Amino acid sequence: MALLHTSPLHVPVFDALRDRHHPGAVLRHLVVPELLDRAREHGPRSVAPALLELLAGAGPGPVLVTCSTIGATAEAQAPALGAPVLRVDRPMAAAAVRTGPRIAVLAALASTFAPTAELLAEEAGGRPVSVRTHLVDGAWEAFEAGDTARYLARVAAAADAVTGADVIVLAQASMAGAAESATTGIPVLASPGTGLAAALSLSR
Repeated sequence: MALLHTSPLHVPVFDALRDRHHPGAVLRHLVVPELLDRAREHGPRSVAPALLELLAGAGPGPVLVTCSTIGATAEAQAPALGAPVLRVDRPMAAAAVRTGPRIAVLAALASTFAPTAELLAEEAGGRPVSVRTHLVDGAWEAFEAGDTARYLARVAAAADAVTGADVIVLAQASMAGAAESATTGIPVLASPGTGLAAALSLSR
């Protein structure tokens, strides 16, 4: 199965999940950081042609797209590809709307908020949901600097500061480690584990 990332930092995260929960699964990683740069500057739809070309060359089988900013654009290429394309945060979004209607979304990049809110509304299927967004101050700078510990600490602190929510969604796959260190009593959902499991199920 192929995974499309916009940061190389995602590769060890998904390899570790594979080793822990899906031994024997073969993952092919495609890392293309410029897709996120272009999507942030010109909008997610601007990367559709490049995505189609990349995914067409990814080989047979499903593709898991781990960047939430371009996830919806990637999923839209599935009919042309004739293969399943899954955004990593879709199973997480489905779990979030099942947990409760008051959803807090944490992200390090503002460009993630609109795609995530649209996905939550889609998964709610007409049920009313209230989505509050929280941009984690200083998180993206730490991520870009490769300071994973500081990045996750900022995300965990932001999660612990959330009030009045039924569930907290970590909008970016890179935030997953913060779900384990946050001490809030509100459920904190991350996307890599459920996303990888769902994508692997498509290849059976």
